[in-house]
Amino acid sequence: MTLKRHSPGRRRRVSSLAARPALCDPLNVAKPLQYLRQSIRFVFLDRDGVLNRKMPEGSWVTSPACFEMLDGAAAAIAALNRLGIRIIVVTNQRGIAAGLYSEAGLSVVHEHMRALLVAEHAHLDAIYYCPHDRDACDCRKPKPGMLLQAFADFPGAGPGNSLMIGDSLSDIKAGRATGMATVFIDGDASTQSPGANTARSLADYCSDSLASFVQAAFG
Repeated sequence: MTLKRHSPGRRRRVSSLAARPALCDPLNVAKPLQYLRQSIRFVFLDRDGVLNRKMPEGSWVTSPACFEMLDGAAAAIAALNRLGIRIIVVTNQRGIAAGLYSEAGLSVVHEHMRALLVAEHAHLDAIYYCPHDRDACDCRKPKPGMLLQAFADFPGAGPGNSLMIGDSLSDIKAGRATGMATVFIDGDASTQSPGANTARSLADYCSDSLASFVQAAFG
């Protein structure tokens, strides 16, 4: 099976941490926040539940009309852009294998997403997606195929300077499989994938949103 990539396009206030701690307690002391500020040059993001509002389990974002950017997500990406950090989306898109939308349709959604980001002075460096069904490839998370392909495509990218941010156990497992640091986004409980408790325990950090984490780690 072939890994799919959408080519990159051209090219703040983030949410307050006072109401809710941004990070898991206790932190993984092997990777304190200072490690992120000094070392991270590539940030890998899951899409649904991290950048945009996640659909209920068993449903997919099939068109731009279904795509709703989460509060603060674009501003968080813009902040990372200003630091010179490369931003790469890695997303499972099993709805293609299920026949619910096409790769061309997914491309339209991603162009809409890019346009929303550009409007907030933010941009992505690449989007990788897996269109395959479960157990049909080596790229569907929790397998690390998309991450490894990005390491090959981006000279200098590797586990030591990369961070995986996702809202599901499969995201955390994929990041850990490469040896990179991981962040669990503990978002909307009503759309959370099974395995959230395990993901929290495995991740190096956790936060209620991408915006909160970027504020705490890189702000």
